[in-house]
Amino acid sequence: MSWTCSLAFRSIPRSSCKHAVRPIRRMHCHALSTSGARFVRKHILRLAPYKPIVPFEILSEELGIAPEDIVKLDANENPYGPPPEVEMAMSNLRFPHVYPDPESRTLRRALAADCNVPVENILVGCGADELIDLLLRVVLDPDDVVINTPPTFGMYSFDCAVNGGKIIDVPRQLSYPFAINVQEIEKAVLQHEAKVLFLTSPNNPDGGIIADADIDRLLQLPVLVVLDEAYIEFSDSASSRISDVPKRQNLVVLRTFSKRAALAGMRIGYGAFPNGLIEYIWRAKQPYNVSVAAEVAACAALGNKEYLTMVKNLIVEERDRLFSVLSNCPYLTPYPSDANFILCRVEGRDALELKEQLASRGIIVRHYSSPPSISGCLRISVGKPKHTDALRDALENLGAGNQISASASE
Repeated sequence: MSWTCSLAFRSIPRSSCKHAVRPIRRMHCHALSTSGARFVRKHILRLAPYKPIVPFEILSEELGIAPEDIVKLDANENPYGPPPEVEMAMSNLRFPHVYPDPESRTLRRALAADCNVPVENILVGCGADELIDLLLRVVLDPDDVVINTPPTFGMYSFDCAVNGGKIIDVPRQLSYPFAINVQEIEKAVLQHEAKVLFLTSPNNPDGGIIADADIDRLLQLPVLVVLDEAYIEFSDSASSRISDVPKRQNLVVLRTFSKRAALAGMRIGYGAFPNGLIEYIWRAKQPYNVSVAAEVAACAALGNKEYLTMVKNLIVEERDRLFSVLSNCPYLTPYPSDANFILCRVEGRDALELKEQLASRGIIVRHYSSPPSISGCLRISVGKPKHTDALRDALENLGAGNQISASASE
């Protein structure tokens, strides 16, 4: 940037001032043409953007297919929608013109009862994604180390990069069951003096769980263990660890309404934080981060646990049927899952091409090209029986007519 300055002098009568002259400063600032990127923090300049899932409307425009004809199996959304009480509560919203409760007290009290956790340990966010970012903003100094266990949810490494931390990857096993390597995690935590360890159970994208014994072992380390339980309700073999948080100073458990309660569009997540940490999370939290509509919707959903349980059972039942369909497809190898999705390896053909062929038929699934352990895999969300039928028919068609057997939908 170039600056030029000039000074002018004006004569002033002696009678009016003891000084003969008074300088008048004129500054002419000529900023050279430059990019706004020069103001960006250096680590953000290196940041790769997160690639989000696109909604029905955008998919419809891209594919030229009506939204109602798209079978969306790429984002692990709950296809049954929230309990009917949610729509009623939203239609009776009383104070949309007033700022929401900054402490989300009504919802936190309902969650405390639902999770058997003191309300003082619960914090609510605009999705669990916000809580991940908020937590890292509070605990990370520049270049602090975060341990990640890929393949797993990409938001951990993304938010670490946003907040100036350093990711150390400790990869999972290269093949099913894609288990975490506990010994290597222990070594990495101690060697790098790691601040945070992210664990996901059931894990995204493979749907595997982490044994309680492994979690307990890792909790002995001098590191903050963040356990993401976004899919825990769909597990047949794992139980939530959220009620353990008040007894542990280094355990955070994150949950969401996106999967269990089908409120992904409302952006509402929550977490349990230890007493020594949550005070500082509150200090850094934006005051009105959860909208009036989101809190009302979440409370209404929690009020109908019978519906939530019914939908969960329907999804688990359909997961078994989807697994059968995928197992009987000659070019797919699915892996057992404790979540509402199934990861499967594509055999003998290009996985990305298969994804695109399905998309051209209005069936959207998730493709992975990395890391190596899941390169060439597709992740397929559990939909309704009619969605499984549509997928089966498309796979048969793409397999040159080879029939795929599975129980018929009801």
